[in-house]
Formats: sequence, C-alpha cells, structure tokens
Amino acid sequence: MIGTAITFFVIGLIAVALGFGGVGGLALNIGWVLLAIGVILFIINAISGRRVV
Repeated sequence: MIGTAITFFVIGLIAVALGFGGVGGLALNIGWVLLAIGVILFIINAISGRRVV
C-alpha cells in the first residue's frame, strides 16, 4: 500500500510539473490517504504481534 502511495506521489508531481494542477492535486491527496492507511495498518500489525493477511 505504501508503494502505491509513492506511485501516486510521483504521478501527482509529474502532473503538476506538466501543468495539470487539478489532476496532480488529486493524485497527491490520494497518495496521502493511502500513506496514512498504510502506516495505520503497519502500526496495528506491529502492536498485535501476529500476521494479518
């Protein structure tokens, strides 16, 4: 999930650099949301001490 977030960040930065601010902003926002979800799931997995599939 964090890999997907990084992909959205890269897409967003490229879109903003090419002048597509709306699409770039949306991609960056999606990236932030996926990053937050990934970090939360990582913390839950680390605290629980067992594998969650």
